[in-house]
Amino acid sequence: MLAVLRKIVQEVNAAKDLGSALSIIVQRVRAAMQSQVCSVYLLDPDTNRFVLMATEGLNKKSIGRVSMAPNEGLVGLVGTREEPLNLEDAASHPRFRYFAETGEERYASFLGAPIIHHRRVMGVLVVQQKERRQFDEGEEAFLVTMSAQLAGVIAHAEATGTIRGLDRQGRGIQEARFVGIPGSPGVGVGKAVVVLPPADLEVVPDKTVTDIDAELQLFRSALEGVRADMKALSKRLSTQLRKEEQALFDVYLMMLDDAALGNEVTTIIKSGQWAQGALRQVVMEHVQRFELMDDAYLRERAADVRDLGRRLLAYLQQAHQACLIYPENTILVSEELSPAMLGEVPEGRLVGLISVLGSGNSHVAILARAMGVPTVMGAVDLPYSKVDGIDLIVDGYHGEIFTNPSPTLIKQYGDVVEEERQLTQGLDALRSLPCETLDGHRMPLWVNTGLMADVARAQQRGAEGVGLYRTEVPFMVNERFPSEKEQLSIYREQLAAFHPAPVTMRTLDVGGDKALSYFPIKEDNPFLGWRGIRVTLDHPEIFLVQTRAMLKASEGLNNLRIMLPMISGVHEVEESQHLLHRAWCEVRDEGVDIPMPPVGVMVEVPSAVYQARDLARQVDFISVGSNDLTQYLLAVDRNNPRVADLYDYFHPAVLQALQQVVDGAHAEGVPVSICGEMAGDPAAAVLLMGMGFDTLSMNATNLPKVKWLLRQVTLEKARELVQQMRQIDNPQVIHSALHLALRNLGLGRVINPAASVQS
Repeated sequence: MLAVLRKIVQEVNAAKDLGSALSIIVQRVRAAMQSQVCSVYLLDPDTNRFVLMATEGLNKKSIGRVSMAPNEGLVGLVGTREEPLNLEDAASHPRFRYFAETGEERYASFLGAPIIHHRRVMGVLVVQQKERRQFDEGEEAFLVTMSAQLAGVIAHAEATGTIRGLDRQGRGIQEARFVGIPGSPGVGVGKAVVVLPPADLEVVPDKTVTDIDAELQLFRSALEGVRADMKALSKRLSTQLRKEEQALFDVYLMMLDDAALGNEVTTIIKSGQWAQGALRQVVMEHVQRFELMDDAYLRERAADVRDLGRRLLAYLQQAHQACLIYPENTILVSEELSPAMLGEVPEGRLVGLISVLGSGNSHVAILARAMGVPTVMGAVDLPYSKVDGIDLIVDGYHGEIFTNPSPTLIKQYGDVVEEERQLTQGLDALRSLPCETLDGHRMPLWVNTGLMADVARAQQRGAEGVGLYRTEVPFMVNERFPSEKEQLSIYREQLAAFHPAPVTMRTLDVGGDKALSYFPIKEDNPFLGWRGIRVTLDHPEIFLVQTRAMLKASEGLNNLRIMLPMISGVHEVEESQHLLHRAWCEVRDEGVDIPMPPVGVMVEVPSAVYQARDLARQVDFISVGSNDLTQYLLAVDRNNPRVADLYDYFHPAVLQALQQVVDGAHAEGVPVSICGEMAGDPAAAVLLMGMGFDTLSMNATNLPKVKWLLRQVTLEKARELVQQMRQIDNPQVIHSALHLALRNLGLGRVINPAASVQS
């Protein structure tokens, strides 16, 4: 069954549209399970009825005509119960409903499995048999697995619009919603420009072209390029390979011949398909044919065909990239965005970013926040390769993407974009004003930085200091560890840019989702592994070089603060301070006269929460990393969209932990700040101020909104809200109650500009 399942999945994924995929499934599942009938019913959201969309075994004329409500028939029962139904005698079940046009009275046994995608029932997959018998566990498991596969296919069809025309009304589903991870706040409405990963045949979409001659010329150039590469490679390796191995290159050249692959691709291009799509179609057909062969030697040839296809695709992509057109409102989409891709878009045209991989803390997300571009990361379910050229909406507040949005939705989000623009203009007036509450409480607002692009943005927004400078960013953009001199130059620039305001530099924080290509860390569970201070304490040479560079960079400025990441206990602080003191002594011995800067720790793991007071005795300040602390307290990977709903910094446990840290630090007379997404959420900032945090540090984009809101409330009111929220045991209710309380005070306009669309 596993081998059969793999073959069906391959065929379904290669199907050109939803109709083809459904036909393949009903045919192959019926044959695999040796049943007389296999049918697919899809839930039409307009009518809320399950419509027969494909069948093998029932009367085909009933497709699109037979439908039932969720409270009707066995199909409706499977859909509403959201679990398989296995019956030996379907007709005797009280929910059995007879449809004369299907001829299904002849079939006794019934097995149905719901098709579910992200908790949403999309349809039901059914097999039926004439004789009365119970389907066994293996057959039931097979059908459930197939329905899970079909769920992804349907969701992708919704996104790309290929589902249209398949339902009874011929309208289909006009828009689809995909959930990722918020990368950078804001809303972008525009057209998708997909940047495909280099030479990955499987993600190349179909695309109709009008200039067929141009595509044929592109393909001929690619053929010539690969032929030349093969000949050069064969010549270079001629002394190292035996004759039979050398013959492989001759086979490659034969396959490239006009009578072989070349001719097939050319034929498809002439039908109106672009060269890349035609190449994918031909190569994948050959690959599947080879992979299904019984002979082991012939199966291996699939790899040769795939390799040849990739080489041709690389040439085609190179030519395509050179003539890529970016519309006025470009939303850049890729499997994994890179800063270089962002740089290719002409200035003023980039309105949104979508990355299938990556997290809210990835380099691209940090850059996007610095640039103020709405971004969604981790959109793993988006069929990104097929959305090129279609209309999209990027909601960076909620981490949501809308494909083929309706005119109504475009207008609603367009209004949000305009409101944001007006709000930003209005907030500019606050730049030179202090963040002071109505009853005179001063709340310093600092920024998180990592790139020089952040500096200008932070200063434009009126930042009073840097609460977190991510020193790993210069390490990540390098191809080797930067030298002490190189680091000194980077740190000096940052310190001088904000002087005399304080700049808090976090020592190197890699591991988890932050990798260095030249210092790979391979672990099964990286978030609970070797990361943060654990890495640099194990490599004191990295720590000493970095802190020496920091100390030297602060000469004559004296606005440096050093912060230690991922501290889980007092012993790590003691070890770090020993190394810091050593670096300080070495720098002073070189004649650099600088005082020892304040040293602090980041509270990011539960153990540090419980030791907050002990840690406070060892350091000059404490800073809470709200992103990681929430992740570790709730045991939720914040970069995983599957559990995104569970990651919530308004969770009562998180709020209690934050209060415990503040109380512990203040008991020792040590100031405590907080950095991370929570500090940049205006509503959350009110609570944090009420808890007693001394400083809030956030991305520069959100700083004016936070400042505006805090200037509209009193410290007393903020403390009152903290007490009210502590009585609530549900994070969603805390969200609602807090936002309602602020709206009742007339302060709802900066909390969430896209909230009205969501509701």
